Amino acid sequence: MPLFRLFLAALALLVAGPAARPAAAARPALWVVRDSDTTIYLFGSVHELRPDLAWFQGPVRRAFAASDTLVLELVAPPDAEVQAALRRAAPPADAPPLPQRLPPGYAAKLAAAIRAAGYPEGAFDHMDPWLAATSLSVLPLRRTGYRREAGVEAVLTAAAARAGKPVLGLETQGDQIAMFDRLPEPVQIAMLTRVLDGQDSATDVMRRTADAWSRGDTDALAAIVAEDLRQTPDAVQQRVLTDRNAAWADWIARRMAQPGRVFVAVGVGHLVGPGSLQTALATRGLRVRRLGPAAASGEPHR
Repeated sequence: MPLFRLFLAALALLVAGPAARPAAAARPALWVVRDSDTTIYLFGSVHELRPDLAWFQGPVRRAFAASDTLVLELVAPPDAEVQAALRRAAPPADAPPLPQRLPPGYAAKLAAAIRAAGYPEGAFDHMDPWLAATSLSVLPLRRTGYRREAGVEAVLTAAAARAGKPVLGLETQGDQIAMFDRLPEPVQIAMLTRVLDGQDSATDVMRRTADAWSRGDTDALAAIVAEDLRQTPDAVQQRVLTDRNAAWADWIARRMAQPGRVFVAVGVGHLVGPGSLQTALATRGLRVRRLGPAAASGEPHR
């Protein structure tokens, strides 16, 4: 799934799907930053996956096992805390209902998507457009078997709990909500209309993304992300990609001053293409090496 939908899916509160089939092997890409006493692994996350994909094995599992700490974009807080934060970010009580704020024709699309999701009529009337986009972005995936509990963050968090490893977040729930809540309403509405327009194609894009990720094909992933970014408003690109990569690169640069081994997993869209986290780290004098599998473009593999 491209960067825009990957992030929306990361914010979604529930994903369900059918029972798992026999596992298929995957070899997603893995990178590392090292100095004399610090090792930081970088791993690209897909937030929802099919349960029949066996990816937590081989180099990824060994790197995780060798690490002292797991770092994710977000350590999910209790649901009550999430709901309280969403209430604080809600539009004013006297704001027009969401369907009235949409371009012509989209109120009907929104109503159809709400019915398909099983939400009651009017459930989104007093919701910001970005949150409606978030809530609806995973619906096509839910219908075709992608599940949050099979995604990278869920699997790694469970493994960290079993191993007694601490789990840190690069951002807070409030950070992620504010990122979208502070966007101008026309930009938020453009996000929502795009999700509504893309309900039929979302599963195919997700399938191509998951297939490329499973092969460690970062060239294919970069092409999918680039296609997505061409349709994404500049303000969203800046907040979702550029600003966050810069902040995360600063965090990694500071962490390199402390000894230890850290496994960092962030959305795979942040680790491919010209505006990647690796590029941001290079500007800070940190060399990122790919551990495997080798990329078709000849990306260094050591």
